[in-house]
Amino acid sequence: MTIKYSKAKHSITNDVVASLVVFLVALPLCLGIAIASGVPPALGLVTGMVGGIVVGTISGSPLQVSGPAAGLAVIIWELIEEYGIEMLGPVILLAGLFQLLAGIFKLGQVFRAISPAVIYGMLAGIGVLIFGSQLHVMLDTKPHPHGLQNLLTIPIAIYKVIVTPNSSHQLAALVGVITIVTLILWDKFKPRRLKLLPGALAAVVVATVIVTVMKLPVQHINVPDNLAATVRFPTLESLKGLLQIRVVMDAIAIAVIASAESLLSATAVDRLHQGPRTQFDRELAAQGLGNMVCGALGALPMTGVIARSSVNVEAGGKTRLSTILHGVWLLLLVAVAPFVLKLVPTSSLAAILVVTGYKLVKVENVKRLQQYGRIPVFIYFATLGGIIAADLLTGVMIGLVLSALKLMYKVSNLNILIDRDENNQRINVYLEGTATFIRLPKLAQALEQIPPGNEIHIHLDMLTYIDHSCLDFVSMWEKQQQNMGSTIVIQRDTLVERYHRPLIQRNSALGV
Repeated sequence: MTIKYSKAKHSITNDVVASLVVFLVALPLCLGIAIASGVPPALGLVTGMVGGIVVGTISGSPLQVSGPAAGLAVIIWELIEEYGIEMLGPVILLAGLFQLLAGIFKLGQVFRAISPAVIYGMLAGIGVLIFGSQLHVMLDTKPHPHGLQNLLTIPIAIYKVIVTPNSSHQLAALVGVITIVTLILWDKFKPRRLKLLPGALAAVVVATVIVTVMKLPVQHINVPDNLAATVRFPTLESLKGLLQIRVVMDAIAIAVIASAESLLSATAVDRLHQGPRTQFDRELAAQGLGNMVCGALGALPMTGVIARSSVNVEAGGKTRLSTILHGVWLLLLVAVAPFVLKLVPTSSLAAILVVTGYKLVKVENVKRLQQYGRIPVFIYFATLGGIIAADLLTGVMIGLVLSALKLMYKVSNLNILIDRDENNQRINVYLEGTATFIRLPKLAQALEQIPPGNEIHIHLDMLTYIDHSCLDFVSMWEKQQQNMGSTIVIQRDTLVERYHRPLIQRNSALGV
């Protein structure tokens, strides 16, 4: 009994410490992602609270931390620009409902089956768009509604800052640069005793102290004294907006992207600890319920986030208590000391997201895809290009369609090589790929062109699959060639023997 009590006490202590570390990581990210999404910063904190307290209590991945994610900032920005912030709650509510139903009907594994090329391309596209938009925010200028426009106007924005000395934009840029430099130096040279203190928080603290002491005229985040003032409950009029097909498609896109990111994150978290494995359907349902709560409050959508989750594990989190407590600390901060958040310069948070966007574009992902050929790399860049040139939904749909076309090609591709060996007076026929009824005309045309009276060897060992229609045809063609004086040798591999032995025996019995 004493040993069990000691272990439980030790676990609680670890969870409390880990929750404080996760809280320090989540705080600047909740605020920054809200700004990147075009909503009041307090709504990012609301999502963080719901992700910790609500989702943390019922999640299928106990050590995963949920909250606002940079991966959804772009689509939320576009949603608000098109429909207004009053539609944010209803759309997130519907997206959460889709996730909840998917979890109830045990579709968790389906969301994990999205092609890595699409996932990597999506993350890179999001990273580029976040980088472009938040660089403008870092200069205390308003970003443009279209991602490509943000990228194209970066040189002009930087030029204006340089040629306008002592302006608020130049000061904001300086604060942003200080934040980025501090973040890089902290992550590289931080003291061992402070290794758990996140670089993002250290960078924001340094920037905030400089701005406060020097009283620099830059923009600060706007957090209300009463958090309830930012909550925007859906109205009957806004709920009617869900009858639009485009709005429903946006909700589906948010549900798919949030589910994929959450479940991929949960998979990664499982690799970091030896505790209970993720129950994916339960996790998906929990994410859905959490997003429904966020939608009802008019807050940002959430996902499981690998950065905060990995910090939770590294800081010694043992149970879901650490995730829940991090949400409690966010709530207490806003309730007790909102004035502290008002000291934070907006450009500093934007600088954190500029670095985040840069990190999302990982060159090693392209190198990883190159191992599987040129098509996955093409899908990656097509997804990336679609997101930058059009929007997130369009880019992801391009990637999914190309992945489906690639799959269709793979399952129906059949290569036929006919090699005539004049010395041995034999003909070798090599079949490679998948022989199905779709490719039966191609197979028939190739075999029927072979003249009779030869020794013909049919090699099936490079086939990944052969269906009954093709096997039937080969059997009939073999009988016809033998009647015309040909000698047929068919190298039936283990695949054919395993899946089609009954058919072979039936054909032999019928003399086919």
